[in-house]
Amino acid sequence: MLTEKNKEQIKNHGLTEEKIQSQLKIFRDGIPFADVVEAASAGNGIAIFSEKQQQEFVTLFESKKDELDLLKFTPASGAATRMFQFLHRFLEQFKYKKDNIEEFLQKEENGDLRKFFSALEKFPFSDLVMENLHNKYPDFHQFEKGKQFHFFVNEMIGEFGLNLNNTPKGLVPFHKYGENYVTAFGEQLHEAAFYATSNGIANLHFTVSEEHEEKFRNRYAEIQETVERKTGVKFKISYSFQKKETDTIAATLDNEAFLDENDNLVFRPSGHGALLENLNDVDADIIFIKNIDNVVSEKHVETIAFHKKVLAGKLLSLQQKIFGLVEKLHSEKVSEEIIKEAETFISEKLFIKNTPIYKEAILKILERPIRVCGVVENTGAPGGGPFLIKDKQGNLSYQIVEMSQIDTNDPQQKALAEKATHFNPVDLVCGVRNYKGEKYDLLQFSDPSAGFISNKSYNGKPIKALELPGLWNGAMANWNTIFVEVPLITFNPVKTVNDLLNEVHQTQ
Repeated sequence: MLTEKNKEQIKNHGLTEEKIQSQLKIFRDGIPFADVVEAASAGNGIAIFSEKQQQEFVTLFESKKDELDLLKFTPASGAATRMFQFLHRFLEQFKYKKDNIEEFLQKEENGDLRKFFSALEKFPFSDLVMENLHNKYPDFHQFEKGKQFHFFVNEMIGEFGLNLNNTPKGLVPFHKYGENYVTAFGEQLHEAAFYATSNGIANLHFTVSEEHEEKFRNRYAEIQETVERKTGVKFKISYSFQKKETDTIAATLDNEAFLDENDNLVFRPSGHGALLENLNDVDADIIFIKNIDNVVSEKHVETIAFHKKVLAGKLLSLQQKIFGLVEKLHSEKVSEEIIKEAETFISEKLFIKNTPIYKEAILKILERPIRVCGVVENTGAPGGGPFLIKDKQGNLSYQIVEMSQIDTNDPQQKALAEKATHFNPVDLVCGVRNYKGEKYDLLQFSDPSAGFISNKSYNGKPIKALELPGLWNGAMANWNTIFVEVPLITFNPVKTVNDLLNEVHQTQ
């Protein structure tokens, strides 16, 4: 039973008692796994375009873009802490006063450290770290190697040094050109100039942690003149935060509301699916979605931009056909030929298997947001991919499915998951307006049952946590979805600091 104090908490958090009770019901009932029918593959749910087709889509986009509102939407709220996990362990485990660094690095579990220390000069922030160290310790170059390595890492990630550990990932230096350090944020701006620009203006929206907004604004003030001069583009940047009212309640292992030592309810951020609210608050003809850490050095940007334009051109091509059909279907007299044409389009171009035969049902499918998703060949990276799934009503559609949504204890479902040939790199181009140019309410096209329950702890006590349907899976479950194969060079996330050693992040 909720106390009056708890009810006041709920209200102050922007939530309702009904919403809290529905979340507790999800904890009790559990979340059903996705019913995977097959993995999407080339020619079977995943389109592969010839060079000629790619160029046609690029030309279409280029011819239309100055008539369109374009926006680049970038989730950027994460701190960089995970990038440096193995370096934290190094600081905890290596005692430079007594341990031998060569012996320590030869341990089998320290492969990441060996790679890191063997390539120190290739990291974009190395000169900054070394400059700080030489200012603090004039005799630094005389230190033993183990002590040098320990001090280097501490200066790099520690709070009294560069403090990269507590820096937003988007503001960590990813690349260096001459004397200039460029962050992931800076590269996202530079990249946007090549494909998310209309009439010389690039609009970008970043979802950030509230405490980091000022840091992003300050960084933009530092680089604005340089990036505008370099690209010839003006930038309009907006920011938003994950809303408090998207938080979910923590539950006990018995699926009751968890109370802390002061009998207060505990609320938790509900994962990136909460950003559906932020996405719903922005508006444009075409919205490009890409994670903050998926960038490349400047020499590869035109390649990335070309494939973004392919996806955007494909979206425009689909919209032209859909809008034409919808307009005809809304006319007073609808011929059998139009119905048949719409059925064929839904089946052959939207890859929806069980095509409806009635006008109202056809319109229900055509009148919804559309996204064209770039997918890359599976390299074994963790994460979701494109699958054909069956919903509770028996409808079949292609969706991005996270591995956590698949029941791997079921041998048949596990086997289907293992057949996945492609991976979701979060490379989306979205159309969120209808044929009249009116924006859809994106909240109406989510599948609330596609969330995720995980086991966490709070002050040492076990709790259950509820994540909302992910932004690019459950939150977009009822969008029209097209998968297109894009080359691996379009997927270059920096999950650990060593990823900065990959060729696409090297600038020399």
